[in-house]
Amino acid sequence: MAVTVITDSTSYLPLADRERYGIGVVPLSVSLDGIEYVEDTPIVAKFYGALAASKAFPTSSQPSVEALLTALETPVASGNEVLAIFLSSEMSGTYSTALLARDMVLERHPDARIELIDSRSNCMELGFAVLAAARAVADGADLASATEAARRTIDRTRFLFVPDTLEYLHRGGRMGGAQALLGTLLQIRPILTVVDGKTEVFSKVRTKRKALAEIVAAFQRDIDAKGFVDAIVHHIDDEEEGNELAGLVEAVTGVAPQVIPIGPAIGTHVGPSTAGLVYSTVEEMHKSVS
Repeated sequence: MAVTVITDSTSYLPLADRERYGIGVVPLSVSLDGIEYVEDTPIVAKFYGALAASKAFPTSSQPSVEALLTALETPVASGNEVLAIFLSSEMSGTYSTALLARDMVLERHPDARIELIDSRSNCMELGFAVLAAARAVADGADLASATEAARRTIDRTRFLFVPDTLEYLHRGGRMGGAQALLGTLLQIRPILTVVDGKTEVFSKVRTKRKALAEIVAAFQRDIDAKGFVDAIVHHIDDEEEGNELAGLVEAVTGVAPQVIPIGPAIGTHVGPSTAGLVYSTVEEMHKSVS
């Protein structure tokens, strides 16, 4: 019996990987000034320009129960088992809605086997877990083994990123107003990470360039201690900065990482001109921050 791997659009998986492994993707969306920007559709290319021109703050929407029901039930109806991995339940209701959709599928198909995983993150930190599962399936793994491959990868990844401003984190409810104001007044550039599903401060510096250098320094410390598997650079509407960070990473590993833009569902809450690095290691990492 085949296993179908499913995720949501905030994984920002490269299209080539999605097609190669047959990964299903359920899109999230963002609304701004009466226009809905659905991820994985051409309209998202216009989002950041619209955001810069608007005085409103976007609202993000998780997939509907119907969309998740269809995503889970379609492979089940074809005789497949399902492994679905979604962004952090601390950041979106997508995972909890997927649990409802799974129960609905099981009512119709009592013998179905469906595993759901809360990745406790997003972007390619989610994406690496999805790819680990999909590659395991391609190599012949069953549902239990693919699930273990995903969970094992979650414990071996880190996401470090630096926003250009704290405004979006504050307005989106990801950072308190006092902390955001103080950071702005002191011109602090926080390097952020994701710990147990939530955005946390990893360290603080005074300039964006120092922040990028510190991200790469932390990356090198981790891979020296834990071994290197893979790395992806993200950017939010700033390809130049993404390429700059990619160059710093390449200087460490000798391999140019892929640079992947982040869409509006996550970009809304972090803001344009953000750059970040997601990487995976051979051994498990401790993600706690002081």
